Amino acid sequence: MQVLITGATGLVGSQITKLCHQKGFKVNYLTTSKGKIEDQPEYKGFYWNIENREIDENCFKNVDAIIHLAGADIAKRWTSSYKKEIIASRTQSADLLLETLKNSGFKIPRLISASAIGIYPSSLEKLYFEDDKSVDDSFLGEVVVLWEASADKFEDLGMEVAKIRIGLVLAREGGAFPKLKDPVSFNVGTAFGSGKQWQSWIHIEDLAGIFLCVLENKLSGVFNGVAPNPVTNEEMMKEIAAQLNKSIWLPNVPAIALKVALGEMSTVLLSSQLVSSDKIEKAGYEFRYKNLIKALEDLL
Repeated sequence: MQVLITGATGLVGSQITKLCHQKGFKVNYLTTSKGKIEDQPEYKGFYWNIENREIDENCFKNVDAIIHLAGADIAKRWTSSYKKEIIASRTQSADLLLETLKNSGFKIPRLISASAIGIYPSSLEKLYFEDDKSVDDSFLGEVVVLWEASADKFEDLGMEVAKIRIGLVLAREGGAFPKLKDPVSFNVGTAFGSGKQWQSWIHIEDLAGIFLCVLENKLSGVFNGVAPNPVTNEEMMKEIAAQLNKSIWLPNVPAIALKVALGEMSTVLLSSQLVSSDKIEKAGYEFRYKNLIKALEDLL
C-alpha cells in the first residue's frame, strides 16, 4: 500500500508514518519546506505552497489513500488574523488537493482527514457519539464544521471519506502533554477552572493506530479518536503529579484568569467533552492504552 500524508512531519503525522513503515507501506508526503524533502524508496517528499496554489502532482502517483493532517496549531492566542490562518490552513489545503485531483486525472479511492472533538458542545454530563448533530457555538466548533465540510467534498470525486475527531493527545514529543506536565514537575501544577471538565484523551500510539485501522479496513464516516476512559481535568493533573511523585497544592487557576491570559483560546482548557470510543472499538480497533495510568506510565 502507498499513502500520501499531509502534515507527515508533525506530531501525529510522524507517528502515523512510523506505523506505516512498520507495516511495509510506502509513504509520500507533502511539505511546505523544500529542505524537508527526502527521496527514499519508502519515503518520498513533495513540495506544495498552499497560498500560491502550487503542488507537485507527482505526489499522487500510485497512491491508494490520502491522510490529511495539515493545519495550523490551535494552541496559540487566537487573534483575528490567526483565526483566519487556523481555518485557511485546514480548508484551503484540502481544496488544493481536491482541485488538483480533479484536474490531474489521478484516481485515489479514499481520504482520511483529521478533525477534532471540539465540535461537541461543552457539557459536564452528556456523553457524545459520532452521530450527534449538535455543534459547539465556539470558534473551535466553527473550525471543525468547516474542516469536515472541506473533507466531505472529496466524495464528489467518488472517494470514500473518513474523519477522525481527535481528543487531547498525550505524547512525549509535543502537543498538550508537556504543557500539562512541566508545571507539575516544578511543583506549580494545578487544575484549570473548576477542574470538573471532562478531557477525552488519547495516547499518540493509539491515535496513529486508529488512523491505520481506518485505512486498512477501508472504513468511512466519522470516528472519535479518544481512549475509552476519559477523566476530568482535576483527575488528569493529580495523576500526572502522582506519576512524578509531586503534589498538587496550589488552588485551581480561576476561569477568569485563564480568559484574561489566553483570551478566547481559554475555551480549549475550560470546555468539557465526554466522548465515546465505542464506534472505533466495534470496528475492530484494540486500544493499547485504555486507562490514563497506563498511558502516563509509558510517557513518564
